[in-house]
Amino acid sequence: MDNNNLYKAKVDDLFDFELNPEDLKSFDLVQEGQNQFHIIKNNKSYKAQIISSDFEKKTFTISVNGSEHQIKLEDKYDALIQKMGLNAVLGNKMNEVKAPMPGLVLDITVEVGQTIQKGDALLILEAMKMENVIKASGEGTIKNIISSKGDAVNKGDILIELE
Repeated sequence: MDNNNLYKAKVDDLFDFELNPEDLKSFDLVQEGQNQFHIIKNNKSYKAQIISSDFEKKTFTISVNGSEHQIKLEDKYDALIQKMGLNAVLGNKMNEVKAPMPGLVLDITVEVGQTIQKGDALLILEAMKMENVIKASGEGTIKNIISSKGDAVNKGDILIELE
């Protein structure tokens, strides 16, 4: 098996498992609505819904048959960064916040002059009919808020500048 296409998933900080594209092909998956899916795996039926997502951190909250679960995904690059010991030095000081995907700015939760820490919510971006909370990947002070509530943004657009 090619480890380059391997994904690791941690569910509720309790269960770890690995997935590859071949594993995903074994699921019978039908989208039933916005972020709602019907899945059949090993002759068992599941109703799943994506409740929230943070693509930057690769974290998701999903509901499966009414039970909520927190999912953290890791790909080959995350594993390499961890293996090299670089994850301890990532994300201390931020200079700017860029849009991780195209979308619509629904809300901005910070103001100029505010000091932020890693994990603080900065703004809410709607993408693919899902609300995504964009959080700080490091620390800094808000220097300039370039985007405004209601703005349509493209992937990579600078939304907030920090000092």
